[in-house]
Amino acid sequence: MNDFTRANEIYVKYITQEKCPSGVPSRSTVELPLLQAGLGKAYVEVLVANEQSKNVLHVQSISSWAPSCIGPYSQATLHKGILHMAGQLGLDPPTMTLCKGGSTAEMEQALENCEAVATCFDCSISTSAILFAVYCSSSIPLSERQEIQDKHNSVVNRMRLLQPEKPNKCGDPIFLYVLVPALPKSAFVEVKPLLFVPKDVELANGTVQNPSPSVAASCWGFQQESWHDSCLQKCVVSGTLCAVLLSITNENLATICSESVSADKNDEGHQNSIQKGHVEKVSKFCIYLLDRVITDNGFSWEDTVNLRVYLPTSLNTTVETLSVMYKIAFNELAEIGQRVRTGTELIVNVVPVLGAGRAAASMDDVITCELLAQK
Repeated sequence: MNDFTRANEIYVKYITQEKCPSGVPSRSTVELPLLQAGLGKAYVEVLVANEQSKNVLHVQSISSWAPSCIGPYSQATLHKGILHMAGQLGLDPPTMTLCKGGSTAEMEQALENCEAVATCFDCSISTSAILFAVYCSSSIPLSERQEIQDKHNSVVNRMRLLQPEKPNKCGDPIFLYVLVPALPKSAFVEVKPLLFVPKDVELANGTVQNPSPSVAASCWGFQQESWHDSCLQKCVVSGTLCAVLLSITNENLATICSESVSADKNDEGHQNSIQKGHVEKVSKFCIYLLDRVITDNGFSWEDTVNLRVYLPTSLNTTVETLSVMYKIAFNELAEIGQRVRTGTELIVNVVPVLGAGRAAASMDDVITCELLAQK
């Protein structure tokens, strides 16, 4: 974050209003452990679309209702019924300073800022959220991490009670907590919601007719088990979108590899490092389980908008190594099944982090996969 200002100066040379007539894109900025993962000093992930119609909200001036943008980006971008919101800090809109009261106060203010942006699109984070990605600074004391999640739940529940007339558009949202070294303005938390905002969309019925069976098991030996569902969070709007969060814990890892996986005590600084063979098997399991979920819900890999894999530094591997593993696993899936169209390339965004998980108090997944598919 020490280089944020310099990086932003370069960013504005390429991302301008003149070059983006439909509106500058939304963005989230966090510090990542890039060097530990074999990368350089900057990492940019870009989501593009061939279909160019979109609506954006670009707050440039200081106001009383929502923070202005810290840089040339839009607070939110609506495209094909999905609202991609920029990461929101716990900033007091009139003063543009972080609110006082620590991490829980920042969480509440960040959610209020998210709600202010959502209101501009006639929706609410309490009824339209597909996913909440919460970036947590490593400066947050361990004792406060559960309090952050509790505050998150209480604020969203309060918002829902205040708007009983607004129906829930997509069921329960997915929650993802990501541990990073630092955030802009030395904030404790940054909240990035993904919302479903249908406009004149006729939703399909709640059932999927005769989905094609997953074929991955016939190659890798995986069989459907009851514990698999414990790894998953899903948010599905039938016939429209499918969002999945797959969390692999150390306990899951031991089961997947059919043996006890213990810390490598001889590898100082990497006590949770895992054998390469185990990581390869987990990558295939992730592709297998994601394939099962999207297939069971009537989607295909061609519908994939984004697949993000969070790589914790404790895994002691590089982004390139993990990317290759996932691409090999996907190619093997394509070879054994007829559902993957010839020539389909899976783009896997591997993001190095300090940790990630479905709970703020336990951001210690071995691997976390986030997938979004849309018809």
